[in-house]
Amino acid sequence: MKHDYLKRILNAKVYDVASETPLELAPQLSQRLGNRVLFKREDLQPVFSFKLRGAYNKMAHLNAEQLQRGVIAASAGNHAQGVALAAQKLGCRAVIVMPVTTPQVKVDAVAARGGEVVLCGDSFSDAYEHALSLQAEQQLTFVHPFDDPDVIAGQGTVGMEILRQNQGPIDAVFVAIGGGGLISGVAAYIKAVRPEIRVIGVQTEDSDAMAQSLAAGVRVTLSEVGLFSDGTAVKLVGEETFRLCQAYVDEVIRVDTDATCAAIKDVFQDTRSILEPAGALAVAGLKAYAEREGLRDATLVAIACGANMNFDRLRFVAERAEVGEQREAVFAVTIPERPGSFRRFCELVGPRNVTEFNYRMSDAQQAHIFVGLQVTGPGQASAAANGFREAGFNTLDLTNDELAKLHLRHLVGGRSSQAANERLMRFEFPERPGALMRFLATLPAAVNISLFHYRNHGADYGRILVGLQVPKSEEAALEAFLAALGYPYSDETQHPAYRLFLG
Repeated sequence: MKHDYLKRILNAKVYDVASETPLELAPQLSQRLGNRVLFKREDLQPVFSFKLRGAYNKMAHLNAEQLQRGVIAASAGNHAQGVALAAQKLGCRAVIVMPVTTPQVKVDAVAARGGEVVLCGDSFSDAYEHALSLQAEQQLTFVHPFDDPDVIAGQGTVGMEILRQNQGPIDAVFVAIGGGGLISGVAAYIKAVRPEIRVIGVQTEDSDAMAQSLAAGVRVTLSEVGLFSDGTAVKLVGEETFRLCQAYVDEVIRVDTDATCAAIKDVFQDTRSILEPAGALAVAGLKAYAEREGLRDATLVAIACGANMNFDRLRFVAERAEVGEQREAVFAVTIPERPGSFRRFCELVGPRNVTEFNYRMSDAQQAHIFVGLQVTGPGQASAAANGFREAGFNTLDLTNDELAKLHLRHLVGGRSSQAANERLMRFEFPERPGALMRFLATLPAAVNISLFHYRNHGADYGRILVGLQVPKSEEAALEAFLAALGYPYSDETQHPAYRLFLG
């Protein structure tokens, strides 16, 4: 069986449209992990994904009559672009059925290459069913995104290139799994030529059909799939891909959304390229495996399999990457509502870099603070939480709390009956350690902070929004404080949105 695929892969027709992509060292990630990490840069293909290989290999094997009638495909996006480009190259019609959840960048890319886009359903499986009905109606040839020997063989050329480009030792190759086409082809080739190399699949925790199927020994259909990694959102893996994965894949690792976002950031730091979530799964799995096994000085390859990222997802990715890298810990801390408590809490924060600070006066007895701190590992989060508790502040560690990370951090605040005579001030300050504490340490003692919002955005200048309750007797002291502080500021007390939601 493996040798049949070896022959198919060696004879695959992919290079009329596909590039032989580089296998690049990731220096920063390698240094951090203590291993030699290599990225197989399939994000550099003309359609920014490996899918072009399998689509073209399948269509290049069709006869003239089949090409004249045209082809149809179901895809979450990257296979669709591969089919559209292949059809453009071969001069045939291509109908592409895509889930309605497909990122617009992928829909536009398919249409730009002459593909006829039909949007249907919430997942690949929904689009697939509709494509089958259109195939029968219009007598088109179906180009499956993964469950076809020619498609699998086309994807297998990625594995062929990896072994040709790195003929020295390789400990493991990590491959994202949706329906299983890429890993089936890569594993079939690697196990035929270099069987000592481990081939490890990576899936998201909420779209793990292959992992569940391999564990059960039969194909398992998921009732729902997570849509963040839309390129791997498959409810049911293929028959042929399941058979090949049973034979050749060593294991499947599951990763969460935060780990995926962290992997996107890792790749960006080493390459200045931005992968889509599915494209970064292999990197997330590689990191998890290296940590679990305690690997040192191993050679690990991750296939960076796609870069069709919607721009508007980047803010979410940036926010979650710090938590995924275990570089940010998030807490809810309750402190007494009395002068000095806020400053005392900040002294406990000490030299740690603050990533986020949200506070709104709520009642006369207690104040609730939502704070994010930069950390370098999971142990630091626990240590910080214990430090706050030992100082008498009730503390919830929300670092792994999905509700807090997604929603609550944006909902801290509102009107407060306690915030009488409040002035709303907006400040800019240089984003460096100690700048925030300088602000708090020099604020006149009789001026009460009733609202505080800060979020580190990775810029040279930080921005804070502060509500200040200033007694008449302290107005001159406040003006002196503002003059001495030296930070640009503006008084937003009359801002209409503040009066509407907070004032």
